[in-house]
Amino acid sequence: MAPKTYTWISLWFLFTAPLMLWDAGYCLMRPRSMVGGDLHWIWKPYELYEKVDYVYGVKAFENGEGFAGAAAVLNVLEISMNIIYLYHAHVKRSDVAPLFGYTGAVMTLAKTILYTSQEYFCSGCSVGHNDLLIAVLFWVMPNLVWITFSALIIGRLGQDIAASIRSGSRKKAQ
Repeated sequence: MAPKTYTWISLWFLFTAPLMLWDAGYCLMRPRSMVGGDLHWIWKPYELYEKVDYVYGVKAFENGEGFAGAAAVLNVLEISMNIIYLYHAHVKRSDVAPLFGYTGAVMTLAKTILYTSQEYFCSGCSVGHNDLLIAVLFWVMPNLVWITFSALIIGRLGQDIAASIRSGSRKKAQ
């Protein structure tokens, strides 16, 4: 049976996949992707972000902090789930599509909450140096967007998965 699709979910996955891949590439290609690296031109906007969020910065890299790299690996897994969702939802028209989209969204939400919680528990060790405007524009707002969309996708696809399970249980009982 063909899955029910939602344009806003598909567009979100289509829009965010290249962005997440770009971010993962920056983290996994450090130091070459950083300011002064031969590949920095690909990630020029990170010149600012290295200063906003020290997780992405030179000091964290030089100290061997692994959070950015670990998050980048999760980004690749999330992207994979989201692309598999798009394939199953729009190409193959398979009823397993919601499971992949749900899984990708749960991974994104969990990673983003972990990322933001770390800042809370370390008293803003990576972003606490910013003034309020910079912090809100470049750290709080983007994280709120990721949390909000992930939670909405989890809610929507979770309802669809639950309805499918209930429907299957009713058919089996007949």
